[in-house]
Amino acid sequence: MANISRWEPFSELGRMSLWDDSVEKMMRRMMQPMRMKGVEAIDIAIDVAENDAAYTVKAEVPGVKKEDIGVSIDGNQVAITAEVKKEHEEKKGEKLLRSERYYGSMYRSFTLPTDVDQTKADAKYADGVLELTLPKKAGGGVKKLEVR
Repeated sequence: MANISRWEPFSELGRMSLWDDSVEKMMRRMMQPMRMKGVEAIDIAIDVAENDAAYTVKAEVPGVKKEDIGVSIDGNQVAITAEVKKEHEEKKGEKLLRSERYYGSMYRSFTLPTDVDQTKADAKYADGVLELTLPKKAGGGVKKLEVR
């Protein structure tokens, strides 16, 4: 006789780390609408480096114009937004066979360990890579209290 056991379809999600990038990417791709031919799934991939004075963030934002990128800083929270506009037309001679347009937006936010000095922050965009220089705010270090 076979043993019968209850199957819990969402039990595997409890074993996965919520911080795992592969799970996050999978969920984002599942939620995206049907894609236009020739338009890849667009995701903002970031690298964050730190030294004593500042954070350096490199974010891949391919196929986006500089004026369609926004960066906001609120204390130690950084948000990057980008508007994506792609158009595709297929013609055969003078006859238009197909015309498709894709408009969407990307959003990525993250939290840094210390506050950012917004007045000295800098952003550069070249070749599909957004580079942010985010100086640390003076006095933003960890304060240790003596327990009495």
